[in-house]
Amino acid sequence: MPKALIISDSHGLTEELQEVKDRHSQEVDAMIHCGDSELATDASELEGFYYAKGNCDFEADMENEQIIDVKGIRFFVAHGHLLQVKQSLMPIYYRAEESGADVACFGHSHTIGAEKVGDKLIMNPGSSRLPRDRSEPTYAIIEWEDGSKKMTVAYYHMEGNKMEELEVQFDLNSGK
Repeated sequence: MPKALIISDSHGLTEELQEVKDRHSQEVDAMIHCGDSELATDASELEGFYYAKGNCDFEADMENEQIIDVKGIRFFVAHGHLLQVKQSLMPIYYRAEESGADVACFGHSHTIGAEKVGDKLIMNPGSSRLPRDRSEPTYAIIEWEDGSKKMTVAYYHMEGNKMEELEVQFDLNSGK
């Protein structure tokens, strides 16, 4: 089954970000960082990541948004500060709709969450450094069945432990 690793808001972490990358790079089809790494574009820790510029990133060549196709699923990636994600998910939903994305990933709020809105998955991996809704720093892995839009979102502690109680499943083709 295809997989994508999603991480955000690492705010200067280097060793920990490298550990997550080393731990999962061989098992995932894409690695996505939703911004606020506070690292240079060419930092070795970001090598291999698709990256969306956050409000604490100041590299001129970073893009505010990314659209990534991974094994039949289109991801819209933004940090979220320019889409007011702390107030509503509708602006990011509409950007995902405009880009033809199945999944919209964002950070900024430092709060984990996964919600189906219409036929889209809108998700936040939480903060890998400064979580606000929980004490654990987190990231997520989304996996889906080949040729399907049945998805599982699993959250992980930065130390690599899967947080079983937070795993959620979605079928983007159904009304549920």
